[in-house]
Amino acid sequence: MSVEKRSKLMSRIKGKNTTPERYIACLLTAGGLQFEQHCRDLAGTPDFVFRRASTVVFVDGDFWHGWRFPIWKHRLSDTWRQKIERNRQRDTSNRRKLRRRGWKVIRLWEHQVEADAVDCIARIVDRAGVLRANWKAVHDANETLPPLKRRNRLPKP
Repeated sequence: MSVEKRSKLMSRIKGKNTTPERYIACLLTAGGLQFEQHCRDLAGTPDFVFRRASTVVFVDGDFWHGWRFPIWKHRLSDTWRQKIERNRQRDTSNRRKLRRRGWKVIRLWEHQVEADAVDCIARIVDRAGVLRANWKAVHDANETLPPLKRRNRLPKP
């Protein structure tokens, strides 16, 4: 693939409001949970913020954030390997900063949302501690959403 073609392709990849994020947002809203999205005043610009519960949620892409990176990093060129390693280091740094400031940090991986989005909502509610969700509405909303399909791009969990 030419440099220009690769650049055009990569420029179309979004960093916000990805499909897994939209699924989680839809289910959180259905469950009656109040949250903010993409808060720039917090380290790492978390995808979801529950201020009353001092909880932040990151929905991380398997490739870009290096899920099980040591297993497949040998397949990448040096440029991509360094890019993903920097992303992982930045994720670790942001998580530490947030924890030092008293925030609970929840990290959801793309494949977890694809496998069971309702379970991801349960993790958020359980970890935040003080949130209450309308579980019937969450399940109903999950039934109306089109299924997320696991794509064969990385080794399966």
